[in-house]
Amino acid sequence: MEQEYDIIVLGTGLKECIISGLMTLSGKKVLHIDKNPYYGGESASISPLEELYKKFKVPGPPKSMGRGKEWNVDLIPKFFLATGQLVKILVHSEVTRYLDFKVVEGSYVYKGGKVHKVPANEKDADASDLMGMFDKRRFKKLLLFALNFDIKNPRTYHDVDPHKTSTRELFHRYDLGLDVIEFIGHAIALHNSESYLDLPCVEIISRIRLYSDSLACRNTSPYLYPLYGLGELPQGFARSGSH
Repeated sequence: MEQEYDIIVLGTGLKECIISGLMTLSGKKVLHIDKNPYYGGESASISPLEELYKKFKVPGPPKSMGRGKEWNVDLIPKFFLATGQLVKILVHSEVTRYLDFKVVEGSYVYKGGKVHKVPANEKDADASDLMGMFDKRRFKKLLLFALNFDIKNPRTYHDVDPHKTSTRELFHRYDLGLDVIEFIGHAIALHNSESYLDLPCVEIISRIRLYSDSLACRNTSPYLYPLYGLGELPQGFARSGSH
């Protein structure tokens, strides 16, 4: 028997599943298909493990890796900041009804030949050797400035123009050393190069706020992760559209 559809969506990547879900909720009849036996497209979580080896056309897996169905392997691993935009979208769209999240227990950086835990509270910060004692005090002053900063209230600028003052100039204003600059830029703001230093400081202030607000929600870490892998995200959107 032939059926007619208003929209045909090819692939089950995150964008495709969001579109499919929204179109279904708006009353459209949607046919959603994918050549793969799993959700997620290029950012899928592959399970069982045998499917991962099959995808990359290599023999295995070895028996030492245990039962294949106990594995979920992300093709593009990511964490979410607890108060980030994506989490807000998931909550607003009620997709969280179909997802279980786990708080990541901690994040780490490699420096000076050692692995260091990124401090998650004041006690951790005092014990951490990622920065010296005087740098910790300067960092706290910058953190206080960022947490009290309000883009709509110039009184909170403290003579810093967030759109004209560069991040480099902001760090110099607080006399921050190289260790604390690297810590803020890469462990907190999650930049992957040094180019951010010459951008307006409004961006770094926003990222510090986001990290701090996310950490305040969870205490141990600012990061969340879908319990069964990132492939749960597109699957959640697809399910939201089918109800």
